Amino acid sequence: MKTLIIARHGNTFRKGETPTRVGSRTDLPLVEEERGRGIGKYLAKLGLTPTRILAAPLQRTMGTAALAAEELGNPCPVQPDARFIEVDYGPDENHSEEETKARLGADIAKANGTDPATLSPEELDALGEAAIEKWNAEAIVPPGWKVDVAQIISNWTSLAEEVQEGEVLLCVSSNGTIRFAPHITGDYAGFCAEHDIKVATGGVCIFTSEDGNTWTCQEWGVKAFKKI
Repeated sequence: MKTLIIARHGNTFRKGETPTRVGSRTDLPLVEEERGRGIGKYLAKLGLTPTRILAAPLQRTMGTAALAAEELGNPCPVQPDARFIEVDYGPDENHSEEETKARLGADIAKANGTDPATLSPEELDALGEAAIEKWNAEAIVPPGWKVDVAQIISNWTSLAEEVQEGEVLLCVSSNGTIRFAPHITGDYAGFCAEHDIKVATGGVCIFTSEDGNTWTCQEWGVKAFKKI
């Protein structure tokens, strides 16, 4: 059996703060430890001790991995791996959701041949919201974001191929990048039809392979800190 565990980092905004779209160019630290420690406690509860731990080289991902490892008794060092860094949100990097919707709406209107000035703020927001919904439902990249989809898919596929027989590999990444991981199952469209591909902070996803080639998702987006 081969096991690949993918987890999203913990929170970078405190309750009451306005969250922004934090991508690869915004390196925020964690503001809590519950979700990172929850990942470790949950894996320990399942009897899954990683033999290798990777994390994107950002404070939030490395910090989460370190907390999880500590709860697991530090079975192995956390290794930074830039392949699984968050996506680049382009002009929406570090902007609020409302600002992002307005910007996307204006760009989409222009692309459709409509002057954004002729549309109301509500109409622009609706266009932007539709683009974000496609991102969250099908991983269709909104205009302006710098996301190399083919490369991210290749990175997850390569990682799956690297997992050795009997190995339990934990990789801590981010929301925008993790949503492409189910490509390793070979049926991404089917996966998207059955699952919410947006993983919550501290969420855990578990894939296993018995034959070394076919990967099955056993758990997706489990809020580990609520399961311990």
